[in-house]
Amino acid sequence: MSCLPAGGFSVSGSSSLIVNNREKGSPRASSSIGGLQFRSPNSKEIWGNTLDFPDQKGFSNWSNKAPNLDPVYAQGATISFGKAQKWWEKSLQPNMIEIDSAQELVEHLRNAGDRLVVLNFFSPGCGGCKALHPKICQLAESNPNTTFLTVNYEEHKPMCYALHVHVLPFFRFYRGADGKVCSFSCTNATIKKFKDALAKHGTERCSLGPTKGLEEKELVALASNDLIPKDLVPLSLPKEEKVHELVGAAKSSSFSRDENKVELKEGNAMVAA
Repeated sequence: MSCLPAGGFSVSGSSSLIVNNREKGSPRASSSIGGLQFRSPNSKEIWGNTLDFPDQKGFSNWSNKAPNLDPVYAQGATISFGKAQKWWEKSLQPNMIEIDSAQELVEHLRNAGDRLVVLNFFSPGCGGCKALHPKICQLAESNPNTTFLTVNYEEHKPMCYALHVHVLPFFRFYRGADGKVCSFSCTNATIKKFKDALAKHGTERCSLGPTKGLEEKELVALASNDLIPKDLVPLSLPKEEKVHELVGAAKSSSFSRDENKVELKEGNAMVAA
C-alpha cells in the first residue's frame, strides 16, 4: 500500500501501525512501514484518524489499522520529525522575546517606558544556560509585567563583543530613565541573586525623563561595527559631527571580529568562543 494522507507524510508498505511512547528520543512504531516523515509539527492524520502531539510527548500508546487490509506486523519503522524543539525554545512565556538584531534590541529598550527589562545572554552550548532556562521561564511567568529579552551569543557575537559580554549566562536589568540598573552572571546555585534583582527593580514606579536604554558608548560601539544606523546614536553630544568622529575612532580601535581571539567564561572555566 502507498498513500499520501492529509497530514503531510508518505506511507508505504503496511496496512497496520502501532506507535509506542518512549521516555526519551523519538517515538517508535511497530510496523512493516519502511518510514514515516511528518512535514508539519502539529496535527497528523493516519488512515482517517488524527494524531495531535505538538510537543512530541502528547501520546502514550496508539495503534491504527488501514481498513479492509490484513495487518502485517514488523519492527523498525520510525516517525521522524522535521525539526526538534531546541532547549532555549521550550516553555517560553508571552513576555519572553528573542532578539534578532542589535537594532531590535535598541528599539525594545527605548520603547519599554517604565517597564523593567531583563536582558539575557546565552549560548546553545552553555551548560549553565541550559540548566537555568526552566527557572528563568518560571520567573517570567510569575512576573508578566517584566519583559525578558534573550540574545543568542552564537548568532550575535559582534553585538556581544560591543556590549562587553564575557561570561555566560549573563543578565542586565534596565528600567526607564535609569537605564541599566544592574548586571551580573548567575547559575542555579546563585539564582537568589536574580530573584532579588527582580524584587528590587520590578516594583511599580514612575521614571522622570525619557527611557535611557543602552549607554551612549555602547551605541557608538554598535554603530562602529555597522550593527545599528548612526542616527540611533543620541545627539546629546555637542555636534552631530562628534558622533561620526566617535564612531570613526571606535572603528580604528575596534573590537576584533576574529572569533578565535575571544574567550567566554562559563562558571569558573574559560571556554573558547
